[in-house]
Formats: sequence, structure tokens, C-alpha cells
Amino acid sequence: MDWLTENWWLFWLGVALVLGAIEVATVDFVFLMLAGGAVAGAVSAGFGVPFPLQVVVAVAVALLLLVVVRPMIKRQFTDGLVDHHIGPAGLVGRDARVIQAVTDTDGRIKLAGETWSARLAAGSTPIAPGEEVRVIAIHGATAVVEPVQHDPSS
Repeated sequence: MDWLTENWWLFWLGVALVLGAIEVATVDFVFLMLAGGAVAGAVSAGFGVPFPLQVVVAVAVALLLLVVVRPMIKRQFTDGLVDHHIGPAGLVGRDARVIQAVTDTDGRIKLAGETWSARLAAGSTPIAPGEEVRVIAIHGATAVVEPVQHDPSS
């Protein structure tokens, strides 16, 4: 035990590693901030600060990180305003080719290399196979489409 009392910095680094491992499992940035406090405790131990003050430094830094840094990191990773255009939402606005006549209730289109169920947007007339359509929404596994208006001058 004498070895540990002479090397508190190793104890703090061990705590930081354990907290870092827990953070990997939770990904909530709480344990990462606590690990930062443990690293601060290790640094203070490395400078020869007595153990009770090491604890105060570790707790103070961890609280500071939790209050100041964690909200900024959470905001960066959970920004709901950015549309990343992945999944079905990424298909909205793309053009597709009709492979089975599309009506108000049924049809098939080739979209992004896959065959999708499709139906027309309200007010559109049925579209024959071979025509181009544009996806305006995705409802479940069904694409809501409208005919593509071609520019007569091109």
C-alpha cells in the first residue's frame, strides 16, 4: 500500500481509464467529463499536492466540465436543425422512373436503384411506365410522386 500512497497519480489515471470505458458504453458525455476530473486529479498528484486537495481539484474540474463543456458538446452532436439527408428523407426531391403505372393508390417506380411502391400526389393524373416522376414525400415504404415537368425549350 505504500506504493499507492507514493503514486496517487496512477490511481487517478486508473479511475480516468475506467470512466472512459464507461463513457464508451453510454456515450452521454457525463463519464467523459468525470474522466477529465480524474486526469486533473492525476496532474495535481504529479505536482505533489496532498490527496484531499487532489480530490477537491478532481471534483472541481469535473463539475466545471459538466456545466460548461458538456452542454456545448451535446449541442454539437444532437443538432436537430441540420438535415443530413440520410435514409428515406434523403430520397425526397429525387427523380425516379415509373415501371408500373402509378395511380392514386398503387404503382411501382425505380428509385435510387431500388423498386419502390408509389402513389400519386393529390391532383395528379395517372402516369404510364417509362415516364419520369419526382418524389415529394415518403410515407413508410411508399413514395408519393408527381410528374416531372420538362422544360420545352431544352
